[in-house]
Amino acid sequence: MEIKVLGPGCKNCKVLEENTKKAVQALKLDATIEKVTDMKEIIGYGVMRTPALVVDGTVKVMGRVPSPEEIKELL
Repeated sequence: MEIKVLGPGCKNCKVLEENTKKAVQALKLDATIEKVTDMKEIIGYGVMRTPALVVDGTVKVMGRVPSPEEIKELL
């Protein structure tokens, strides 16, 4: 599973990355988590509001920070 956290590095982006790590650990998934800060790449996903969460190429969340519990449901 490939997970990307999209955002320029703001506080909410960092919280989303941490929540994602917690969810992956709780589910014991074999996943890579990548932080994407390049705005061209972020826009390439159709994301206009950060932070955003992309799982296997599909945007799951945009413009807000879901809880670890919500992320577990998305994964």
